[in-house]
Amino acid sequence: MANLVYKRVSTDEQSTDRQNLVLAEAGIEDPVVFEEDAGTSSRLHPLQRPKFGELLTYARAGDTVHISEMFRLVRGTGHILDVLDVLHRDRLALCIHDGAFSGMDLTARHPRTGELLSTVKFMVQTLAAAGELQRDLQRELTYDGLRAAEAKGNKGGRRPALTGGAVTDVRAAYLGGQSIAALARDHGVSRGAIRTAVADLLPEHVTADNPVPAPELPITLDMPGKVADFLRATDLDDAERAALDHGQAVRRGTGYTLRVTAVPALHRQLLDRCQSLDGAGAIPAQRKARREFENRVSAFAH
Repeated sequence: MANLVYKRVSTDEQSTDRQNLVLAEAGIEDPVVFEEDAGTSSRLHPLQRPKFGELLTYARAGDTVHISEMFRLVRGTGHILDVLDVLHRDRLALCIHDGAFSGMDLTARHPRTGELLSTVKFMVQTLAAAGELQRDLQRELTYDGLRAAEAKGNKGGRRPALTGGAVTDVRAAYLGGQSIAALARDHGVSRGAIRTAVADLLPEHVTADNPVPAPELPITLDMPGKVADFLRATDLDDAERAALDHGQAVRRGTGYTLRVTAVPALHRQLLDRCQSLDGAGAIPAQRKARREFENRVSAFAH
């Protein structure tokens, strides 16, 4: 019986170091590793991810799938239950080595009906909901922190990986013919850090006489459900439709908000699309929802 190890990180700036440590401590014998390309989104359904698909194709009945923690594989409750159904269908065991789900037999089924045990389903749904709540709170705190820092004139972002004399050494070595890859290895940093240090020396650098505006970075905004419902019934372009389709619905009492990640220009486009909600023909709740969305766009997307 084979031991199949699955690993994934959400962005190309993250590493699998922590996952490697957890899995190494587990003492898995003869692991067969399937690792997604860096930056494979957690929003992509696990059954649609390339490497997890390869794992399922490779697996045989009786094999065990190992992951460091549940959220390396899945996020929402629906994803978890879908994956458990497939593992049950293919008669594969699931072993989670760290986090809230570690030590639980999530593949346990009723001996007569073959359905997932109700107690297991309850634990899965409860822990998944708790995980989503934790991430939502972290995002909200991050937004608040960024706005507070911006009000004080502080600029966010990571500290430079190279500073002072190291930058001078890197620039001199680059001018001397050393490659970016070699400099990254020598200084123990990413290639991106080296490119930042020598940005004005690169062949593609544009001089100040002909500046190019910096690309917009995606931001995440909560769109009121009434606005989202209106936009879904509107004729949108492909980018606008994709932004809505990839949004994460978050329940708010009897309604919901749609957490949408897009560049600021796209948020402004979506705001323009729902201009009619502020007109005379709209109901008060729609006008209020649009104005809430406008305030959020104005605060973050300008």
